Amino acid sequence: MVLLGVRRCGKSTLLAQWMGRCAHAFYLNFEDPRLFGLGPEDFPALLDLCRQGEDVPVFLDEVQEVPEWQRFVRALLDAGRAVCLTGSNASLLGRELGSKLTGRHRSLEVFPFSFTEYRKYCGRPPDAAALQGYLDDGGFPSYLRERDPRILQELLRDIVSRDIAQRYRLRETRHVMSLLLFLLANTGQPFSLQRLTKSLAIPTVGQTSRYLEFLQDAYLLLSVPKYSASVRQRVTAPAKYYAIDNGLRRVNTPAGAAPDLGHRLENSVFLELRRRGEHPTYAAERDAWECDFVTDTAAIQVCARLTPENLARELRGLVAACRLPGTREALILSLDQRDRLETEGVVVHVRPAWEWMEERAGTGEGGLR
Repeated sequence: MVLLGVRRCGKSTLLAQWMGRCAHAFYLNFEDPRLFGLGPEDFPALLDLCRQGEDVPVFLDEVQEVPEWQRFVRALLDAGRAVCLTGSNASLLGRELGSKLTGRHRSLEVFPFSFTEYRKYCGRPPDAAALQGYLDDGGFPSYLRERDPRILQELLRDIVSRDIAQRYRLRETRHVMSLLLFLLANTGQPFSLQRLTKSLAIPTVGQTSRYLEFLQDAYLLLSVPKYSASVRQRVTAPAKYYAIDNGLRRVNTPAGAAPDLGHRLENSVFLELRRRGEHPTYAAERDAWECDFVTDTAAIQVCARLTPENLARELRGLVAACRLPGTREALILSLDQRDRLETEGVVVHVRPAWEWMEERAGTGEGGLR
């Protein structure tokens, strides 16, 4: 089993919970300072240690810190050992797992607390007030415990430094950081590579593309492509970007530039879709209509509050998305509104987002950490 996710989201705690179910276990944290400099030449000694506990499952934390770690894991699997590991770099682990352990692993993405986990941790009932608290606080357990914004500010700097600058040998991170902060302040907005490059004065489009890949590999940002039946059009159309956590976004965004309540709600709905194993797209026709999220089974608009001024726009995007190939439920998620509407033959359900998040509590979460 491979647990993937942003740093400090709870992977190690989840690993410890699983270890607690075992009578005996072998555990290594590759970020432990005592293991600094560990390399392939040390694998035989580690394997000898593992053999002392025959048939004991092996738990490995943050494996990307050790070069060629996949050779060590493969040797354990070849010996018939059960292995569970964690990592904080999606692309790196994906390439190495694919090249050395094809067909011999299962992956699970771990996220900061969901709304349900957040309210249980904070002792709050499921309602709109708790959801608004979640949209401000986010779901990093260490921040919820201490309530110190510096925790999330230091976490962001640590990820950029360790998981991006050091790993990819960048001499400076000015452009990476400006790109990250800009997209955190503009979650849910479509941006082309050319526009980002010009707006942020990054030297080349190629550099912008690489930096976006680094930020997504480190789970700081997650992208949503535009819906299209053509793979080429889906790749070339402007993508939208969402933050891994609303709290992380809030404390690292300049005052006055943070997205409004609607954008924060949209960010949380996207994260909930990812927890459920969905990889949504957005659908739009320029200057005509837009639908926030399209999955195989649903077309979803996110609106903090429906009003006479925005109702027609939200319905127009839903109707257009429901006419795309396939059969989808039309859904508007709000803070606390509930209704049933019908327009142009499409039935639209308006639901409180907190209720929608609660109805599948536990799906893709792994329980309280």
